[in-house]
Amino acid sequence: MTTTTRTFTARPLTPGALAELRAVDDAGRPTAAFTDDEGGAPLRCCLRHSTPGERIALVSYAPLRRRAAETGTDPGAYDEQGPVFVHADPCPGPDRDGGALPFTNAHRTVRRYCAEGRILGGRLVADPSPEAFERALREAFDDPAGALVHLRGGV
Repeated sequence: MTTTTRTFTARPLTPGALAELRAVDDAGRPTAAFTDDEGGAPLRCCLRHSTPGERIALVSYAPLRRRAAETGTDPGAYDEQGPVFVHADPCPGPDRDGGALPFTNAHRTVRRYCAEGRILGGRLVADPSPEAFERALREAFDDPAGALVHLRGGV
């Protein structure tokens, strides 16, 4: 029996997308920065949680619309947008060396999309263990028709 070892790498928002989102979000609203008094917001720019006192923004992000614009496809009805936190100003990005995937300690939905932008399926990962999350990622990436895997928070 052959065992295949896979490594999954979380990718932050691209610098171009971040620059755009820091001005106007994907819903067309001007970005409003604020000082995070509590900390703990999952930052999509640097893949870590915010700390108290940092300037962040909550923006509307439409990853499938952005991918469709890059690839010339049509996301159709799957053109959803959702809230993500980013630093209000440029940051150095992730400070990771291939360690554990970020933000796996809560409910996450793992969704697969084909090259044309249609959804192939998805699943809620309710078990907060890293093993359950990695199982869901393996299943998603094992689908040969899959071109994109997107993770969303919650149910």
